[in-house]
Amino acid sequence: MKHITVAVDSFKGSLTSYQVACAVEEGINKVFPECKVDKVSIADGGEGTVDALVQTLGGEYIDVTVGDPLMRQIVARYGIIENGKSAVIEMSAASGLPLLLSSERNPLKTTTFGTGEMIVDALNRGCRNFLIGIGGSATNDGGMGMLEAFGYRFYDSKGNLLQGCGESLGKVVRIDNANVLSQLSEAHFTIACDVTNPLCGSNGAAYIFAPQKGADADMVRQLDAGLLNFARVVKEYLGIDIANLPGAGAAGGLGGAFKAFLNAKLERGIEMVLGAMNFRKLIESSELVITGEGKLDRQTVMGKAPSGVLDIASSIGIPTIAIGGSLSDCEELRNSGFAAIFPILAKPVTLEQAMEYDYATANVSRTAEQIARLLKLNQVRTL
Repeated sequence: MKHITVAVDSFKGSLTSYQVACAVEEGINKVFPECKVDKVSIADGGEGTVDALVQTLGGEYIDVTVGDPLMRQIVARYGIIENGKSAVIEMSAASGLPLLLSSERNPLKTTTFGTGEMIVDALNRGCRNFLIGIGGSATNDGGMGMLEAFGYRFYDSKGNLLQGCGESLGKVVRIDNANVLSQLSEAHFTIACDVTNPLCGSNGAAYIFAPQKGADADMVRQLDAGLLNFARVVKEYLGIDIANLPGAGAAGGLGGAFKAFLNAKLERGIEMVLGAMNFRKLIESSELVITGEGKLDRQTVMGKAPSGVLDIASSIGIPTIAIGGSLSDCEELRNSGFAAIFPILAKPVTLEQAMEYDYATANVSRTAEQIARLLKLNQVRTL
């Protein structure tokens, strides 16, 4: 074995994508010391996307002060790649649910304004291509906050200026773009969006996602009615109907705002990430690809990172092995096309112990070594 690529998603709460890859490399090289092991950090468009693309493509990190979901000043980080041409942003860095205490969660009040501020900062630095993950939001404002940061203004029936938040959605009757940043017309947006929910209705942003963001039943009804009103105004203003658009309900309607106002491309998260790094070219000379994530189950093959890796590797005839912290639904995983599937745990332990850094690292390395020993045995038998 001369060339292996390791492209494993993070073991969330335990190891980053790169840390897993380093542990795999250590195990492989115990058996094949001359083997070239390429370590590719990956993510599925959610947490870790910025790190994955910055590390793989040799970019840089940018820290910027923005408003959090309740407009308190925080420092959010994003990445710049491709010699300053492209920005990689996780909206959760500015507008994410983990930024709030449980008692602070209220999607009538939260805003995506900080996400807009991150984009504005990148525009001012010269970025014109944007890769944005919109998972983990604390918001249900239809993207009004982000648009407000761009210079859009929203008014009610009495001509009062509205703030971009969930409770304003039902009051909007007019949109003004007189002060919108001119740089936006030069920008291209690709949005990591793994949900197909429409903006409104029983499967829309409010009914499906707002409860986890702090909404009670009355809030859900108010937010859904507000999104429906916002969709009507957007249709009048832009001629685009986002009410039933698949993916428009992502991140509390942010997906719809990106599509309507910025002509964004909504794409499966792992496809966005692997496409940006030209993953096919990265692995084309490899004899084997090792992928995986913290938990391997039937959801793994439903658009998560390992399935994206498998799809590309399989399309060019490279076998793919998956490793994970835990393993279930073996038949579905096997039928999906993985050459083999390995859990890293050798014995029952508590979740806390399994996720402890040194323990997890040792288990990944040991599992990789055993995979390598099997590969070496197969090579000996074929001589």
